[in-house]
Amino acid sequence: MVGDLQSNSIRILLVDDNPNNLKVLAEAISTCGWKALMATDGESAIEQSEYAQPDLILLDVMMPGLDGFETCRRLKTSRITQPIPVIFMTALSESTDKVKGLEIGAVDYITKPFQQEEVIARLKLHLKISHLTRTLEQRVEEHTKELSQSLEQLQSTQLQLIQSEKMSTLGQLVAGIGHEINNPIGFIVGNLTHIKEYTHGLLRLVDLQQKKLPEIDSEVADLIEEIDLEYLIEDLPNLLQSMQQGIIRLQEISLSLRTFARADIASKVAFQIHEGIDSTLMLLKHRLKGNSERPEIQVIKKYSSLEPVQCYPGQLNQVFMNLIANAIDAFDQCHLSGICRESNKLPTLTLITLTDAQEDSIRIYIKDNGSGIAPEIQARIFDPAFTTKPVGKGTGLGLAISYQIIVDKHQGKIQCLSSPGEGTEFIITLPLGNSS
Repeated sequence: MVGDLQSNSIRILLVDDNPNNLKVLAEAISTCGWKALMATDGESAIEQSEYAQPDLILLDVMMPGLDGFETCRRLKTSRITQPIPVIFMTALSESTDKVKGLEIGAVDYITKPFQQEEVIARLKLHLKISHLTRTLEQRVEEHTKELSQSLEQLQSTQLQLIQSEKMSTLGQLVAGIGHEINNPIGFIVGNLTHIKEYTHGLLRLVDLQQKKLPEIDSEVADLIEEIDLEYLIEDLPNLLQSMQQGIIRLQEISLSLRTFARADIASKVAFQIHEGIDSTLMLLKHRLKGNSERPEIQVIKKYSSLEPVQCYPGQLNQVFMNLIANAIDAFDQCHLSGICRESNKLPTLTLITLTDAQEDSIRIYIKDNGSGIAPEIQARIFDPAFTTKPVGKGTGLGLAISYQIIVDKHQGKIQCLSSPGEGTEFIITLPLGNSS
């Protein structure tokens, strides 16, 4: 309906079993430039209302078959016809009958016999009220939509700020840790080579001396027994080898830290995805080990041959960290509750990568065989601040930030597939294009 009450686009449905009443009402309505639609019973009135969508209905109460009250009741239960204002026409003067009609959903009553001037005045009033109501509803809907968009934009901005701050802080922290680790590692590596050479020389000297001087005095013999020279000679190379392996492990951790938190926020760079996943696994290696609650988490890697991807490596590594850490948390909780212990399943984390030539993209699958996620929770896992973890164990931002990194920053996709009791799988799709 339009605001102009003289518009010929306004349609009034007249419902009365008396043809004379319909004719009089139609003539009165035509003087206002409105179009009259007519029905002589309740069933046809409902049918016309559904397909013609009149702006207002004048409905007689006393009709054979379906009376006005039941007709109005059915109109108000239909989503299509419910908003149409209904005015009853009746010879009934009892207030209880009028109250009954208003309770059903009518907006007014016109008492027969009626005056044309009164009918037109009431029609104009309710057409105007209807128009104002619809205009108000439309404005409320528009404002609600604007507020919803503003809220989404605010949440997105908050996530960007949180993510940028986290990445900046993490980058500074890791850079400092890497620097502090590298200095002693370099010192130990440099000296370990000399220690091995010195030790080898001393052991050769001891061996040669024992061969050249088989006769030894009692004091030397006592010392040899005290230090268990034979075991010392056998075990010392093993100790040095263990030290060297420990240094190699420290170097791997240091490299993983540098790979994990690369300072590349400004622009995309070419990055090998497998390096990011492996560096994340290295940093979480201590959490993959078995504990008093559960056995060691088995990691299965099925890597395809991937070409480097233009991306923000530090941010992608943050996604890998969030997803893998969440899987470990899920295993811990599953075994703590006893669910996974009862099933006797070995906790397994499967990592798969492959290239989708048709979509010019790569896919990364991160799958666990834990307890899975309920459908009602799956629908909300990417919502900011939503978490199922106990207080103090999670902020609810990890997956929301991961979604923003993949979808907004990399124009990719992230999906969650899960069945309770079967496990959870996250699928990340990243385009191979060079857009930045």
